[in-house]
Amino acid sequence: MIGFGEVGIRFSSDLHDGGASAVAAFDVAAGARDRAASCAHVALASTAAAAAGTAEVVILAVTAGSVLDAIEGLGEGLVHRPFVLDVNSVSPTTKRAAAERIEALHGRYVEAAVMTSVSLHGLRSPMLLGGPHVEAFRGLMAPFHMRLTPFSERLGAASSVKMCRSIMIKGLEALATESMLSARHYGVETDVLASLADTLPDQDWPSLVRYMISRALLHGGRRSEEMREVAETVRQAGLEPVLSTAIAERQAWSGERGRALDSSLVSAAELGPLLDAIVGRSLSAPGSLTAGRCSDAHRASVPRKPDRTKGTDI
Repeated sequence: MIGFGEVGIRFSSDLHDGGASAVAAFDVAAGARDRAASCAHVALASTAAAAAGTAEVVILAVTAGSVLDAIEGLGEGLVHRPFVLDVNSVSPTTKRAAAERIEALHGRYVEAAVMTSVSLHGLRSPMLLGGPHVEAFRGLMAPFHMRLTPFSERLGAASSVKMCRSIMIKGLEALATESMLSARHYGVETDVLASLADTLPDQDWPSLVRYMISRALLHGGRRSEEMREVAETVRQAGLEPVLSTAIAERQAWSGERGRALDSSLVSAAELGPLLDAIVGRSLSAPGSLTAGRCSDAHRASVPRKPDRTKGTDI
């Protein structure tokens, strides 16, 4: 397992539970290495090459901006020709570059586009696979009951699905954040939510926007890197990535605010307190969304409703 963040932790646990004989991990970040060292079912390796050295499958689960650097670290660890499953959310061009480097190191590259939330579904998250080694990889992983769909032998095709989808998913998170924080400033968030429910009925809008905002707070840094890859994908399609670039900026902004907040606030049940916490942190920050707030007397709290939105994130 190369990368021991949210995906690496969940995948390694599911592999162990599914009967994997051994799981080794490496991460360049000290905190991630500490997490790996604390897991009884994970052997922490000193280098990426050492982690891959005897593995049948190497899972590449790093941030979008560090994929190619992570591959360079594999070095001699792929001489025995293991499968390398690249689950990173990057552009088709980056996927093809990654494949070229993996194959040059004698690994067998398998492109993967993860199409739902790993936190919810773990190793059984639906994946679109690409490249010439898909069928052999599926056969090896059959005992783990993964949801693997062959998409195309043409590298980058599966990734293009994920990239275009991310414009919508990460864009909705950015829109929810900007809309609700602005509405909270003017004391009209309940009115905006009511109008949204009238326009798009049968949606629990308070729960939906709260979920989307919290995901950006928790993972905005990683999402902003992905959206820069999305912007490149859009650019290669002949379009100016006006919205993708803006989404990347708002996701990065949310990630910075999320790191400054107490985790209990991010997981709070109510939308209103979460918005207040974000605004309170951002009032004096350069480039903050607002320069002030309306008084509490002009803001109504958002009622708690059942959360029917889980599963929309990746």
